[in-house]
Formats: sequence, structure tokens, C-alpha cells
Amino acid sequence: MTNVFKNKKGFGIAEILVAAAVLGFMYMAVLNMHSGNHDALLRIRGRDGAVDVAQQVIDSLKSVGLASIPSKSDEPTTFDVDPIERSWERSTSWGGGSAKVTYTPVVTVEPTADYTSESSSQFETIQRVYAKQVKVRVSWNFKGTTQSIEVSSVIR
Repeated sequence: MTNVFKNKKGFGIAEILVAAAVLGFMYMAVLNMHSGNHDALLRIRGRDGAVDVAQQVIDSLKSVGLASIPSKSDEPTTFDVDPIERSWERSTSWGGGSAKVTYTPVVTVEPTADYTSESSSQFETIQRVYAKQVKVRVSWNFKGTTQSIEVSSVIR
């Protein structure tokens, strides 16, 4: 039994250098995966913030009432909304601090001709708009490019 241990040799310098090189490449790959995931998480967080802003704009339009939303019966009506800024705290593993994104919403109200009703009497004919289709396009910058989403809703 002691003969088995006497013939056993340890690792040489070449094997140790190869193992260190392989571990170094694996470490760099893990660091690059972390960076790619970080960008993906920032992109997702930015998109989620844009959806939240679009829903906030639609809810605001619903609360002011149908008559207060400018529209035309034959062509789309577009108007800008003041930019909305969102911020959130970053994880300490990514340097901490806070991130801020400025969202720019643009509202387009589709023609109302499809959402009108008409009632007549012997004295007059009244047309009434009972709903408006609203599209909210929210844009924001991410790493030098403009990202955007569009949310649509019918306001009654």
C-alpha cells in the first residue's frame, strides 16, 4: 500500500498554469454575462416605466371627461403631454445610487366619426360623441437610442 503513494506525483507547473488560464477565461465570461444582464434589466425597467406612464396618461384623460379631450370627426388630433420623470434606486451590486428616466408622452385621438350617435326630432338632429379612441406613445432614451411604446384605449 505504501508503494502506491510513492509512485504518485503532484501537479506540475504547466498543469497549474493551464488551470489558471481556464479559470481566468471563465471569470471573464461570467463578468460579461453580468454586464449583458444588467443592460437587459435596465431596458426592461425602462419599458415598465413607460407602460406605467402611458397608463397614467390614459387614466388622467378618463378622469377629465370625454368632452375635455380635443378631437376632430374626420382626422386624428395629436397633442403633447409634459415630460414625466421616473427614478428608482439601483442595487448596491451595480454601484448603488439612483437611475432617472425622462418619458415623453404624445397623445393621438383618432377620428370620432365611428363613435357618434344621432337622434332626431321634428325640430332638430343631434349628434353626440359617446367614445374616443386614444393612443398614447411614450418615448425615452436608452444608451443613445430612442425607445418607444404605444398603448391604446377607448375612453367612454
